[in-house]
Amino acid sequence: MDLISSISLASAIYLSIIFAVALRILARRHISSSARLAWLIVVITLPLAGIVIYTLLGEVHISDKLRAKKARLVDQMKALEFNKLEGEENPFAKVPLRYHSIFQYAETINHFPLSGGNTAELMSDADETRKRIIEDIDAAEDHVHLLYYIWLTDRTGTEVANAVMRAAKRGVACRVMADAIGSRVLLNSPLWTEMQRAGVQTETAMPFESMIATHLLNRFDLRNHRKITLIDGKIAYCGSQNCADPEFLPKAKYAPWIDIMARMEGPVVNQTQLLFASDWMSRRPSAHLDEFPLNARPVEGGFVAQVNGNGPTERRGAAAHLFAALIQSADEEINITTPYFVPDIIVLNALCAAAIRGVKINMIVPRNNDSWIVAAAAKSFYPEVLDAGIRVHEYVGGLLHAKCLTIDGQITMIGSSNLDLRSFDLNYENNTIIYDEAFTKQVNERQRQYLKSAVEVHLDEVREWRLPVRIWHNVIGTLGPVL
Repeated sequence: MDLISSISLASAIYLSIIFAVALRILARRHISSSARLAWLIVVITLPLAGIVIYTLLGEVHISDKLRAKKARLVDQMKALEFNKLEGEENPFAKVPLRYHSIFQYAETINHFPLSGGNTAELMSDADETRKRIIEDIDAAEDHVHLLYYIWLTDRTGTEVANAVMRAAKRGVACRVMADAIGSRVLLNSPLWTEMQRAGVQTETAMPFESMIATHLLNRFDLRNHRKITLIDGKIAYCGSQNCADPEFLPKAKYAPWIDIMARMEGPVVNQTQLLFASDWMSRRPSAHLDEFPLNARPVEGGFVAQVNGNGPTERRGAAAHLFAALIQSADEEINITTPYFVPDIIVLNALCAAAIRGVKINMIVPRNNDSWIVAAAAKSFYPEVLDAGIRVHEYVGGLLHAKCLTIDGQITMIGSSNLDLRSFDLNYENNTIIYDEAFTKQVNERQRQYLKSAVEVHLDEVREWRLPVRIWHNVIGTLGPVL
């Protein structure tokens, strides 16, 4: 075979592969039109690389084994009916009818019902969060359960680890999990080994063994992004803070990282316990739910709340639909704080529609983002959201990492979820939805503090962006579903 024939054959094979992959993309279900278009552009315009990228990142595939594990755990949890106490008042009776759909939809995701008798204390800053967590661990009598996406070996990471080791040495059952990628520094450090030697049970969330082996089982970049701290099944912390200092040394130039955290008691602690149990038992099939006691009881005078745990093994689109339900329920005001704003079309349309019908929407994002790709993609949405009447504020006092959303001064969702496609589709997340005017007032005050260190972005300013800048933002925004 001569050279020309060889080149022709190779070209034919290559074009056939591109055609096959394109057909695969066009034939897929459960994919938005924008995502379909983005992947077609990548596969067609990037020779060979596009096919490789699509093979690795194009589809959220989960192994049948992992799905079966999660399904068994859900069935066990549904049988518990852990917070339907005899004589307990229907929690929906305390919630205005227009908000019922939020909690009804959230229950379809994890089967965690709305529960009454909860309390939450908003932490003032990262230092107080570290101090209170360590105090609670030092006071633990039965068990300590921790799960973090990022756990560093800095002051916070080391002091929390030392507190866990002290608890283990006095006979407290300690179970800790850390994500394989986010906490890789800890997992390869002497501190991790020291915890194991002290009697702490350790597990790696979403372990990354090898590119091929991991990808054959599950999409390799799935991550456990949760931040869970549980003490004796009676206290839980929920929010955006990882087990790391606000100086965040791996990305120190963006510091300080500004987070928001709440210390909770009541039945939502039981729901958080079951989220942790589902992750732990996925790694340790021999473990049993009896090892995760549901000790929390309603607190007199407490508010109604509900835990939500999103993840790639849950119903596809569930997270985005939950955000949309929250947004659509608003009558007066929505305040959103998120470090990463790359919404899908469902959430974007819900936000714009709410603003157009008169809801006042403030969105606070960091001006200097640790991800230049996400920053560019976020700016591609600015013209549309600003034109709809949404006010965009860029925080300049560090990296605003807080993740919270408030509705009408009455409902707060606080947790680990960003307003981006990764949190919607690829990450395991944990959030708590709270109906309480007093707590929401505190969160709104914190958001007003963020606004004091923020610069508002105006539509006229965006319209004056130079053509190359607009094109760059829009190119990255178009590829948002690929990110």
